[in-house]
Amino acid sequence: MTIPGWRHIYSGKVRDLYIPDTESGLDSSPSMLLVASDRVSAFDHVLEPGIPGKGALLTALSRWWFAQLAEFPNHLLEAEAPADVADRAMVVCTLDMIPVECVVRGYLAGSGWVEYQESGTVCGIELPAGLSNGDRLPEPIFTPAYKAPLGEHDENISYEQTVELVGEETARELRDSSLAIFRQASEIAEAKGLILADTKFEFGRNRDTDELTLCDEVLTSDSSRYWDAATYSAGGPNRLDSFDKQIVRDWLSANWDKTGTPPVLPDEIVTQTAGRYRELISRLTTVT
Repeated sequence: MTIPGWRHIYSGKVRDLYIPDTESGLDSSPSMLLVASDRVSAFDHVLEPGIPGKGALLTALSRWWFAQLAEFPNHLLEAEAPADVADRAMVVCTLDMIPVECVVRGYLAGSGWVEYQESGTVCGIELPAGLSNGDRLPEPIFTPAYKAPLGEHDENISYEQTVELVGEETARELRDSSLAIFRQASEIAEAKGLILADTKFEFGRNRDTDELTLCDEVLTSDSSRYWDAATYSAGGPNRLDSFDKQIVRDWLSANWDKTGTPPVLPDEIVTQTAGRYRELISRLTTVT
């Protein structure tokens, strides 16, 4: 996509990066344009088709969360995004990225539940016996992952491995900041009748101040699991009523063996997922 005044430099699974066309490269550019596409990914694959309106919804949700979490430094700049992509783009400062995905889990779900059934642990952290899928953990846990290059699988790592990768001080900052943000966000979500089950954060260092800075998307339907608190409390087979792309993951798990090219998503799955994305942002941002 051509954006006047900006030059495309990179595309990830769901986002595209641009720098001002006056800059020679990312290393020297003080700012970037982060554009959220309608692409959707699951199990490390980009799927077809995309989710209509997804980029705009997730950008709006990230902006809203950055405002709620203003005490934590983030990468947003006040500059307006170009008109052509204003609803799905953010102008952000360029950071020295830390190659760790900072996953925080408050509930037992997803790959954590799979590991727990096998070993009683999540990312090597021992948990109490007798937990069920979806149970709340005694305390939120920090379960980092090494952020692999595009096309490779992210790898769960221990806190000790994180220390080896980025140093003790940075590892501690990542853990403490991630847990603090998660706790605050969980309280905000609970007040809206939602459970924040888990999420992942990304951080970088400010190139001028070296300050740890929250970046990328934050607490969106793509990076987090949200459940309906009322359905969860009622129990039953549908207690994990999800407001994220779990619909996509569930359909893929039932219709694909995770080898080769993923199948095309049916129209009803695309429509349902878009609807859940819209409902989440409405519930979170509506003043009650």
